[in-house]
Amino acid sequence: MKFFLLFLAFSISVLSQQNSELNRLSHEFFTWRATQQPASSDDIPRVERPDMWVPDWSPSALKEYNEYYSLSLENLESIDKTSWSRPDSVDYLCLRSAIERVNWEISVLKSPYNNPDFYVHQTLGTLFELLIISSPIDANRIENIILRLNSFPRTIEYAKNNLNSPVQSFTKIALGNLEDIGSKLDAVETSLMQVCSENLQNKLSRSFIEAKKSLMSYEKWLNSEYDRMPATFNVGRDGYEYYLKKIALIPHTPDELLLMGEMEWDRSVAFDHLAKMKNVGLPELPVFKTIEEQIRKEAIDELAIREFLVEQNIMSVPDWVQHYINAPFPEYLDPLAYMGVTDDLTSKSRLNENGVKFIIPPKPEMPFFWLSMAKDPRGIIIHEGVPGHYFQLVRSWANPDFTRQHFIDPGANEGIGFYVEEMMLQQGIFADKPRSTEMIYSYMRLRAFRVDVDINLALGNYTVEDAAKYLSDTVPMDFKTALDETGFFANNPGQAISYQIGKIQIMNFISDAKLKQREKFDLKSLHDYLIINGNVPIALLRWEYLGLDDQIKKLW
Repeated sequence: MKFFLLFLAFSISVLSQQNSELNRLSHEFFTWRATQQPASSDDIPRVERPDMWVPDWSPSALKEYNEYYSLSLENLESIDKTSWSRPDSVDYLCLRSAIERVNWEISVLKSPYNNPDFYVHQTLGTLFELLIISSPIDANRIENIILRLNSFPRTIEYAKNNLNSPVQSFTKIALGNLEDIGSKLDAVETSLMQVCSENLQNKLSRSFIEAKKSLMSYEKWLNSEYDRMPATFNVGRDGYEYYLKKIALIPHTPDELLLMGEMEWDRSVAFDHLAKMKNVGLPELPVFKTIEEQIRKEAIDELAIREFLVEQNIMSVPDWVQHYINAPFPEYLDPLAYMGVTDDLTSKSRLNENGVKFIIPPKPEMPFFWLSMAKDPRGIIIHEGVPGHYFQLVRSWANPDFTRQHFIDPGANEGIGFYVEEMMLQQGIFADKPRSTEMIYSYMRLRAFRVDVDINLALGNYTVEDAAKYLSDTVPMDFKTALDETGFFANNPGQAISYQIGKIQIMNFISDAKLKQREKFDLKSLHDYLIINGNVPIALLRWEYLGLDDQIKKLW
């Protein structure tokens, strides 16, 4: 009851601070964005689409997309900003960042014009969005699946029209995602038929037939055009700095970020070696024998982590927050599992449902992250589940501030996910399994090295293949995971730095709070504030919480 009263008081305080005109624009923009945001393989930016939604990437829609960007920015700038509270200003900068991201996608990345894989995600990816939802499939979801499948031919025709400068490196990724697509969709269809009512089976079957034809024709078209395509694309320094300042709201230059990543790389390598020295003679972590054993252990570990957070006074864990659990892949999801992160982190309307990570059966030879989960689930629970992404997102969706419910910033989201890994290590969560500390340091090496890969891909200094080999050899990690990572980063410049740079910004935030508040400093309170507002760029949270505007002045 006490927590509820405190939360109610916080809600009233926040709502009273919100500018009504700013709030109205935020509702308009994010309602529009739910219909126009491109489908992505990442789990955090997924949005809840309106019922019976289908994508529209027609030339006229792209024109309207640009027009809406200009109009939204104009309307935002026209709001009277006198007597604003600091939270109003934070919401304004978040909304402006979200609007600028529209321009980033269309006019800087130019994804609809140069990236063939973009349209693989606006077809297969939109189907994946419906298949990844962990609750049982009902007739309404089947109807939505049919509509999205029926949209494939139209989207592919728009792709062939819009792609006036397709790039070979992106085309390779697209062709990889389309490989054997007929058989994959056949497998999805067969499985869905088992949960589809008889009155919808014919419609579902016909939609799969046309969807397969369109994707196979797209694959053929890409192969025929491949030799005429330029080899690579990059946003360059100007484009990358635009992203940092106007969208990510990171108050650093690319060169400063490279240095920060290099220093963290050195630290992670040194600490990893120290951990290995300390663990000499200890047995290696065994791999679970069965998927059922792994699922049971993950559920036990998730509960223990929640209890640990409370007992160690690290942060609050409200009773209403559901759990983050593992489950085997449904048969209808398995053939397309490669199309995105296989987490269902729920949504604003599904706060009463568990977050779910779909996992594969454990075995000694597995890709990088799967193997770590098959030895000790806690590293991924902490990052993806509690107190990481699932926990942070559901707490943010319950934030009474509408803008902060809907705005997403990878620097904050991934920064929190990465920060809590080492924070929990330092607090002693892995004391029972010292070898697991080596796993956390291997994550740290990867995230630090991603800074180098992200920036140099964006500046045109690396090719995707060279970056993958560099990543594989240096972290080290398996080449397939490295290639998947670098392909995603090439398509999404700025995303890979978010882990390491976000974590550094959080550490800076904590340090400044400790120095400024002195004996009044309370880490639990700061953690609770950080999690509830965890969609907001860290520089803005530091300003709102501490009143320090030195970083903001570098941006605006």
